[in-house]
Amino acid sequence: MIILTGVSGFIGSCLLTKLNSSGFNRDVVVVDDFYKLYKDKNTDNKVVREWMHRDIFLDWFEKTTQKVDFVFHIGARTDTTLLDVEIFNELNLNYSKRIWNVCSKRGIPLIYASSAATYGDGRHGFSDDHSLIQNFVPLNPYGDSKHKFDLWALDQKDKPPFWIGCKFFNVYGPNEYHKGRMASVIFHTFHQIKNTGGMKLFRSHRPDFQDGHQSRDFIYVKDILNMILYFMNNQNVESGIYNFGTGKARSFMDLAKSTFTAMFVKENISFIDTPIDIRDAYQYFTEADMTKVRAAGYTQEFTSLDDGINEYVIEYLKKEKYF
Repeated sequence: MIILTGVSGFIGSCLLTKLNSSGFNRDVVVVDDFYKLYKDKNTDNKVVREWMHRDIFLDWFEKTTQKVDFVFHIGARTDTTLLDVEIFNELNLNYSKRIWNVCSKRGIPLIYASSAATYGDGRHGFSDDHSLIQNFVPLNPYGDSKHKFDLWALDQKDKPPFWIGCKFFNVYGPNEYHKGRMASVIFHTFHQIKNTGGMKLFRSHRPDFQDGHQSRDFIYVKDILNMILYFMNNQNVESGIYNFGTGKARSFMDLAKSTFTAMFVKENISFIDTPIDIRDAYQYFTEADMTKVRAAGYTQEFTSLDDGINEYVIEYLKKEKYF
């Protein structure tokens, strides 16, 4: 039996599709709160063993005598603008600790979702070397909650027999329709162009970055899934925290231009001030150091931003299709 938390969300629902297509069907127990009806389409036509509410899952998990072969803990509160620390402590930190402890006690392999938000403004680089992780200073409570769990996990004497913490960089792709303001820039660019014929990018508020040249390591969700399944199927590699990016930063200007191209619309790009509520917590540059992932034997090439946008726009956004 496999357990997957966060199944209604973006990455979790895509992972369930990937598991189903890989032959894992009636042996997956999925967990979420399931109260947001607009997320239901993310899990339409998926095959599972049992749907379980997150409020009852932990007690069940701690008490069940059923054999659990693997846990994917993808569920989390991911709103980077939310300032309520207690919510993050409850859902991202304490909830995750209980899952870790059961996996450690019962010898269950675990893959959990960390985040590139843990790197903060990038002044300490973007290496997933464990000796450097304590130096990072996240810019918001979400990133801080993920950072605290990473530090806690590394400090534990009792660990799962195999575990991977996935520092997801800027993931985009199908099944993020429900995320609203937190959806990828590609998602918002597509809809702005569709509705207005143009795209307004955030103006730079730092002298070392030109407008539109703020850059992120954008990674297509299908590449994320390939990496997760690689680690699941290669438990001989060293456990630990790994970057899940491409290793190549691209600018928001590049992203916007590629989206116009995929939509066959003439470029029309302008700039607006970055909203005050996120300006001080805004990452101007991220680029994953992928050395450790490559050393772990992962050799597959990553989808280029241009190819990823092209597929996402044509095969999913235009068709309002789910993965």
